[in-house]
Amino acid sequence: MTAEPMLSRYSAEYDLPVRGDPITAERYTSAEWMKAEDDHLWPRVWHLGGVLADLEEEGDLIRHNFGRESVIMVRQADGSIKAFYNSCPHRGNRLVLGDVGSTPRITCGYHGWQFDLDGTLARVQDPDDFPGGNPCGKVHLTELRCESFGPFVFWCMDPDAKPLLEWLDPFPARLAGYGLDNWVRVLNLSADCDFNWKIIRDNFNESYHLPTIHPELSTFINDGLSDTLFEMYPSGHNSMWMKGHQATTRADHVSGEVPAPLDEIAAAWGIDPADYKGRTADIRQAVIDAKRRLGAERGYANYADMTDQQLVDYFHCTLFPNLTITMSPEQCQILRTEPHPTDPAKCVFQHWVLVPPIKGMKEVMTPVGPVPLRHAEHRHSVYGDGVSLGFVADQDLSIGTSQQQGLNSRGFKGCILTYQEKRIQRFHELLDDYVKGRI
Repeated sequence: MTAEPMLSRYSAEYDLPVRGDPITAERYTSAEWMKAEDDHLWPRVWHLGGVLADLEEEGDLIRHNFGRESVIMVRQADGSIKAFYNSCPHRGNRLVLGDVGSTPRITCGYHGWQFDLDGTLARVQDPDDFPGGNPCGKVHLTELRCESFGPFVFWCMDPDAKPLLEWLDPFPARLAGYGLDNWVRVLNLSADCDFNWKIIRDNFNESYHLPTIHPELSTFINDGLSDTLFEMYPSGHNSMWMKGHQATTRADHVSGEVPAPLDEIAAAWGIDPADYKGRTADIRQAVIDAKRRLGAERGYANYADMTDQQLVDYFHCTLFPNLTITMSPEQCQILRTEPHPTDPAKCVFQHWVLVPPIKGMKEVMTPVGPVPLRHAEHRHSVYGDGVSLGFVADQDLSIGTSQQQGLNSRGFKGCILTYQEKRIQRFHELLDDYVKGRI
């Protein structure tokens, strides 16, 4: 990784150095490494807990199970949101067993202890039968930090972590033009998978796999290295800009007919694909012009605040350690892997889709097909049981199990990376620093 090939295009401002630490198999396979992550990584980072649409009224709550932990977020009377560990201080029973709900008090199903929404113990059976006297008003649920960004609510176990918006830097500013605040989560999927959570993180930190795993995308997303911009930020996060509404420059889509579905995308904005035979690369600018001209009347008020790049391109934001936000002008995809409670060779994959609420629109197209434009209920499955998690996500997950199996081989000596996979190298070096106590 000492010389930069001409093909890979890193931002001059955000091309950070890497050390070249070896990326060996034990971080994907060993219980010891998993415990080190549980001790030194997960308690120190911000976690996406849910969406604010599930927390509209006082007493609304959501639960987020993460590894061995479980956290509940609760809307307070003053409009704020508090987060608590989902554990009764009496004898540890989990208080909330469902994903979402609403209650005037949080009640333990074991012995009936009741807590006000601010976490204060309000009622117990036999209150005078305690050595220290009635515990009501004195005992509290253990609180965590809780902050929001856009339509999302986050929690963090570390009292010394940076405030959320600083932690997310530079994405709050970079995503502002999309107007995410009122977007609707129309897809809420998750699945149990037979591979370590980092396998998909590595996958989302590179585009090297697109020609082999996602070949059909090449007709409307330009994955050519000279046209893709990689960025690595001081915060530890990464990103990748890929030109949309343009066929890949890896193959000859420039001189011939406009390929599908780029032809349909163009026609949807009043552009005749026949006019672009032999110059398909020009369709991208034609779509920008059409969206500027027609967007408002079609209900896309957010177009006015977007840059030309945001109007047509794909912005893949890979947040350390385990969250991806993929932005296009009409869709936000959340893709995340979380650790299994006990098995390093398993994880939970999550896929959300959010869209802007366009007046009069009843249905939207998603990676699993058309769905109603309304807040979706959570659907959980086991990967491989036939339930799609999105056509591109299915392709990404398809390689996970075989890679996990291969990592267990004595023949695997450590990753050999291309320069375009430098973001993988940096991800693992930052992970090393957390796990080994260097930061």
